[in-house]
Amino acid sequence: MLHAQPEGPVSEGKKAKIRVRTVNGTYVGEFVIPPMRNRVSDVLNEEQRLFINLTDVIIDDRERADFVSLNKNLIESITQL
Repeated sequence: MLHAQPEGPVSEGKKAKIRVRTVNGTYVGEFVIPPMRNRVSDVLNEEQRLFINLTDVIIDDRERADFVSLNKNLIESITQL
């Protein structure tokens, strides 16, 4: 099993709790906004970013996961909580 270590401390970015609705389900979790960005939408609009990563995730109000990576093309809506 491969464990990736984050580059630098997480405190370098801001955490935002968001709800992401996709074609497959609903995900609520923590999203890290990098230091050079101010809003969730700033990160989502980066063309080179194909996936968004969430931590401490609740999937469809039933299942818990430490980490989920979602393909941006499957996202229907995002709400900041």
